[in-house]
Amino acid sequence: MIFTTVGTQLPFDRLLRGMDSWAARNQDVNIVAQAGASSSRFANIHAVSQLSQSEFRDHMNAARLIVGHAGMGTILSATELGLPVILMPRLAKFGEHRNDHQCDTAREMARLSNVTIVEDGESLHQALDLARARNFEIPRMSSADTASELDPLIDTIRDFVWNDTAPVQVNALANGRQAA
Repeated sequence: MIFTTVGTQLPFDRLLRGMDSWAARNQDVNIVAQAGASSSRFANIHAVSQLSQSEFRDHMNAARLIVGHAGMGTILSATELGLPVILMPRLAKFGEHRNDHQCDTAREMARLSNVTIVEDGESLHQALDLARARNFEIPRMSSADTASELDPLIDTIRDFVWNDTAPVQVNALANGRQAA
């Protein structure tokens, strides 16, 4: 089973349409999608808007491959389980997010052995075809690999969350005011 997750805040129909069109050509592959705020209907994937935490975890555990947006919850959940993951970052130019921070996240996560980054439906189809040709055996990470590869990221997030220093505000400095 392929589990696709796009978060719950904003629609991400570009990814879901890509999964649906791939599933039309691969009808023997079960695809479950947590579709969030999408109002679209999909003919070839089983899409639900919301899942409880336990349902989400059950789908993650049952999946052989995770496909999702480049949200940290998706990445950390898949990596924690040692699952292969294909990520498509949301893009602001399509109204999928308010900025392109997921592109930065994807660039950083691309160095993990279990992560494949795609940019559009065509590259998504290519990554899925390759994963299928390998019997969905994209390199899986062991828990030990996951911990060592994620240490720098976790340290950065921890420092950001617990640091009392406010970030420098460029606009305030440009106007001659001090940043708080």
